[in-house]
Amino acid sequence: MNIDELAKGIIAGERRALARGITLVESSREDHRAQATALLAALPKDREALRIGLSGTPGVGKSTFIESFGMMLIGRGLRVAVLAIDPSSSRSGGSILGDKTRMDLLSREKAAFIRPSPSQTHLGGVARRTREAVSLCEAAGFDVVLIETVGVGQSETVVAEMSDLFLLLLAPAGGDELQGVKRGIMEMADIIVVNKADGDLKLAASRTCADYAGALRLMRKRPQDPDGFPKAMMVSALQEDGLAETWDEVQKLIEWRRDNGFWQGTRASQARYWFEQSVKQELLAQLETPKAKAALKVLGDRVAEGLEDPTKAAQDFVMQLDR
Repeated sequence: MNIDELAKGIIAGERRALARGITLVESSREDHRAQATALLAALPKDREALRIGLSGTPGVGKSTFIESFGMMLIGRGLRVAVLAIDPSSSRSGGSILGDKTRMDLLSREKAAFIRPSPSQTHLGGVARRTREAVSLCEAAGFDVVLIETVGVGQSETVVAEMSDLFLLLLAPAGGDELQGVKRGIMEMADIIVVNKADGDLKLAASRTCADYAGALRLMRKRPQDPDGFPKAMMVSALQEDGLAETWDEVQKLIEWRRDNGFWQGTRASQARYWFEQSVKQELLAQLETPKAKAALKVLGDRVAEGLEDPTKAAQDFVMQLDR
C-alpha cells in the first residue's frame, strides 16, 4: 500500500481513500499498525471538524435522528461524516454493521460519509480506533463528525473523550425518566434530546423534557458551560421538527467555549488522555509475546489448581515481565 498516495486521496476528500484509510487504522495486524501510524503522520493537523458524540438507549431513534440531522446540515452546505459503532457479539465476535440501510437518504448524499465499525471487545460505547477514524475524517475535509455509540448505557463514557459536544437521546414515556439513564452518562451530556416528540407521544415527551430539565438544574454547574447549559430539548426526527433549534443551541455552546478558551483546553486534555491510553495499550501488547504467554499459562495453571494466590501470581508475573 502506497501511504503517500493514500494520504493524498484522503486530503482530496476521496471517499474510497477515506474508507481504505479507516480500514487500515482499524486493523490489528502489526504491519498495518505501522502503516496506520505513517498515514496519520502524513495528514495535515490544521483541519478541524466539529465532533459531536451521540448516545442513547437502543430504540430511541439514534439512526433516524442522525439521518434527519445530517440531511439538515447538508442542506446548509456542510459535509457530514457519521461513525456508527455497532455492538459485537460476545459469542461469535461478529457485528451486523447495518447502519447504512437505516440511513438510506443520508447514505446516498455526496456530502455525507457513513462508516459502521464493530465495537469488538472495547468498552465505552466506541471502537478502539474510533479516535483515529475521526482524525481521518477531519483530514478529508468534513465539517461535522457524528459519533454514534452502541447505546449500552452507563459505560458509554469514552465518547466524551473524543468529542467537542455530547448529545444524549432519550425516548418519552420510558418509565421513571430520572432513573432511565444512570447519572454518570447524564453528567456528561451537554444537551439532552427527547426524541419522538410527535403524535400520541408528544405530551409524554413534554413531561419527560420537563423532568430532565428540572434534574439538570439540580446538578452542579460545570465550568465549561454558559448559563442555561446543559439543557433538555424536544425533537421529532421523523417529522424533522426541532432539528434546526438543536443545531442553533449546538452552535451557541461551541461558540461560547471557543470564545472562553474551553475548546482548545478540552482538545489538549483529550490528546493527553489518548496518549495515556496508547501507553496502556502498548503495555498490554507485551502480553501477546510468546514468552509472556508461556509464563502466563504456567502461573494461570497454578492458580487454577489452587497452588498460587491470584494476587501473588499476578505480582510474580509482572516482575518476570519487567525482567
